[in-house]
Amino acid sequence: MLASPARPEPTRQPGLAARRAALPFAVPIVALVVYLYYQWFAVRDRYFIFLYYHDMGPGFDTSPFGRVTASRYWMTGLVAGGAVMVLYAAANFALGRIAKSYQPPDWRRVWALSAVPLLIAVPAIVMTANQPTLPPRNAAQVVVALLAGLALAVLPGEVAARRPLGWLLMGVDGLGMAFLLMGLRAGESLRRVTATRGAGMLVYAGLILAFGLGALAVMTAVYRLWRRLRIPDALSLFVAGLSVHYLFLPLLHHLFFSTDEGSWTDPGYFTYITDADNYFARNALFQVGVWIAAALVALGVTRLRRWMWSRADANPAD
Repeated sequence: MLASPARPEPTRQPGLAARRAALPFAVPIVALVVYLYYQWFAVRDRYFIFLYYHDMGPGFDTSPFGRVTASRYWMTGLVAGGAVMVLYAAANFALGRIAKSYQPPDWRRVWALSAVPLLIAVPAIVMTANQPTLPPRNAAQVVVALLAGLALAVLPGEVAARRPLGWLLMGVDGLGMAFLLMGLRAGESLRRVTATRGAGMLVYAGLILAFGLGALAVMTAVYRLWRRLRIPDALSLFVAGLSVHYLFLPLLHHLFFSTDEGSWTDPGYFTYITDADNYFARNALFQVGVWIAAALVALGVTRLRRWMWSRADANPAD
């Protein structure tokens, strides 16, 4: 049924305006991601970018479709998401400072407008370019990881534009949560190492956990002393940890730490895609447990901060 031209449709304009606001961001995001996937899968040497047959010791299948290599394929989605997150947040941060009237687009619109063309372009690249081409199963894993990474990548844009200090402090909070996730995940490795190495792994996990909890404690003190700051809710704190751990750190690994010796400034340095074992537990139930534990810490830290805030209100002389 056609609408009467004499009666405007107020529900369409906000949606149309939101899409128009999101489009200038979605287009460069799509262009960047397509460029990265074309470079990784069509231009780069697979033996370098995905470390085919790289000797990692027993139990690590690095053949083109072995467990380790297959995880490198879908980890590209998180590395690409990290690149998008850094550039998208930086763009919104700059626009928010240049124009006080700037309104950041709805992250869901940006994600949706980016996801639709990438659902076509990325499988077309990974399933047709270079050798070996990816079968549907691996291509689907790549797309799922990419879309999840993009959702996390565009979330911080609004905070970066409207509350830049809150965005920077959230990054510190996210780093603390990321180290917490890292330390909890390291617990799974204790089952697979010898007694000698197990002691070292236990110390490593303890130090990582201590660093993460220390960072959260420092930020808690900052929120207690600087009471004009808005305390982030538990979900925002948890998501910040996911963003740093699963997007920002893999991006840094790809750009600057793709080497066991030397540094990224060496003439022969080349970048590769990290495997999932560096960021995810092998056991799915253990990984879910890590996420649940981190979420509970985020909830507890948030409640502690708000309790300290209320105590400060009750005792203004402190």
